[in-house]
Amino acid sequence: MNMLHNIVVIAAGGRGHRIESSLPKQYHVLNDRPVLMHTITAFGESADKIIVVIHPEMISLWEEQCKEYDFHIAHELVAGGPTRFESVKNGLNYIKEQYANLLTDHTAIAVHDAARPLVEPRLIQQSFDRCHQGEGNVLGVKSVNSVRIGTPLSSQTVDRNDVWLIQTPQTFPAEILMRAFEQEQQPHFTDEASVVEQMGYNIYILESNHRNLKITYPEDFIIAQMYLNSPC
Repeated sequence: MNMLHNIVVIAAGGRGHRIESSLPKQYHVLNDRPVLMHTITAFGESADKIIVVIHPEMISLWEEQCKEYDFHIAHELVAGGPTRFESVKNGLNYIKEQYANLLTDHTAIAVHDAARPLVEPRLIQQSFDRCHQGEGNVLGVKSVNSVRIGTPLSSQTVDRNDVWLIQTPQTFPAEILMRAFEQEQQPHFTDEASVVEQMGYNIYILESNHRNLKITYPEDFIIAQMYLNSPC
C-alpha cells in the first residue's frame, strides 16, 4: 500500500493593520497562549510536517514565545515574502528542497491561515482525506446574509444560496499545487484556490462552520474566546 503524506503550510507572515496593535494578531495571546500555537496544535495529529511561513522580523519573537509557553509541537520556520503568494511559494520551495522524498502522487499539501486558530481537527482530516480521493478542496460556509455585488451607486442582488464564504485550509495534491505556484502572481490570486483554478482545475467546497473564523478585528478575539469557552 502506498503511504499517504500530509503537509501543511501555515501562512503566518502577515502584519495586518486592522487590529490596533504593533504586534501581529497571530502572536496575541488567546485564552492561554498565542494564536499561532492554537493553529499549529490543530494540525498536530493529521500533518506529517508543519511548515510555518513567518515574517523574518518575527522569528526571534516567536522563538521566545515558544520558550515562554513551553511549546514543543514540531514545526519548521520559513521566511515569508512581501505578499501571501510569495510567502506560500517560499513554503512550497522549502518543501521541495527539504522533503523531496515525500513528494509523491500520494502527498497532499494544505495551506492554512495562521489567524484561524479554531479550525477543528476533524475538518482538517476531512480535507486531507478528500484530497487523497482526488479532489482539491477548500473549506467554506454558506452565506446567511443577503448579497449584492457592484458599487454603492449600482449593484444587483445575488442568490445567497449560490454564495460560499471561503476559509482555509485549502488542500491540493502536492504536484498540482507546486505547478500552480510556478505561475506569475496575478492580482486576482487572493487564495490558493484562485491560483490552482487558473490552471483549469475544479475546486471542491467542503462545508465548514463559523467557528473557523479568521481573527481580523479586535472583536474577533472576543468571539474566539467565546468559542473556546463553549463546547464544539
